[in-house]
Amino acid sequence: MDSTASPDAGIRIESFLGEGEERSLAQDALDGLTRSFKELPPKHFYDSRGAELFERICELPEYYPTRAERSILDEFATELVELTGAEELVELGAGAATKTRVLLDALHATGAPVRYVPMDVTESMVRECASELTRVYPGLQVHGVIGDFERHLEYLPRSHGKRLVVFLGGTIGNFAPKPRRAFLAKIAELLAPGDHLLMGVDLVKDPDVLRAAYDDAQGVTAEFNRNLLHVLNRELNANFEPSDFEHVAMFDPEREWIEMRLRSRRAHTVTVEALGLGVHFGAGEEMRTEISAKFTPKRLQDDLAVSGLDLVRWLTDPENRFALTLSRRSGA
Repeated sequence: MDSTASPDAGIRIESFLGEGEERSLAQDALDGLTRSFKELPPKHFYDSRGAELFERICELPEYYPTRAERSILDEFATELVELTGAEELVELGAGAATKTRVLLDALHATGAPVRYVPMDVTESMVRECASELTRVYPGLQVHGVIGDFERHLEYLPRSHGKRLVVFLGGTIGNFAPKPRRAFLAKIAELLAPGDHLLMGVDLVKDPDVLRAAYDDAQGVTAEFNRNLLHVLNRELNANFEPSDFEHVAMFDPEREWIEMRLRSRRAHTVTVEALGLGVHFGAGEEMRTEISAKFTPKRLQDDLAVSGLDLVRWLTDPENRFALTLSRRSGA
């Protein structure tokens, strides 16, 4: 563990990542590229270029989730802060904490001491965010954690008061059902009596609306999807040719989730030199790069219940496209 502190600025940063461990790309690539149905986890989208492309996606007219979630936060942030009595905000996958600032505004307005604990794999993002937020919110304490929320939850610092764990953006939908419930159970273990989990979930809706959100007319999402191949080329010395792959966004009506895939335009073999691996793609063969599950109130409640959590509030935007869910540990 590496740790740095800036007492005057109210900042402490701890890293739990080993050298070259930021995203465990090699391990995931070896596993995913050798399966009969190839797939890679979506966390590898977000190198600097991928992050820029995703920011562009969030501004597209077809991509409603970011605007819908922000509208719910704008309307209910004060109520959520009052309801939870939160004194500490823990954000998983914090990024630039753009939407979280709505909650920080509401917390800061209470006048009580507040601590913000952002967790993210990107060290520069955590440090820049900590520096900026302590300037914006006088008296704010920031304890940044550089780590992967799937592997390092146990390294979150001890709570300084009633804790609100925040997991925004519908990211929970990137987990398949069994891993999703296992992950929620880990979060439940973090919650003491009086603590809450605030989570964003995308809702089941017209499949055409969903497909458009993941396959925009400008092709930004297609570029974002193919950027994963650039990441593999750079980090693992692979020789993917992104133009050999077509972006695919499909809705699975049985599972009620969107899948993003890359479809090979021709039969060819790719070399991943860092793994000593040759990967053959048949013409038309697809590799899955993301699932994004969509929720109904019942599905969400079932997932929470199995994971040891009780739903407290279900808040949606006026068009019922997205929901913020507030839950607490069962029996608390």
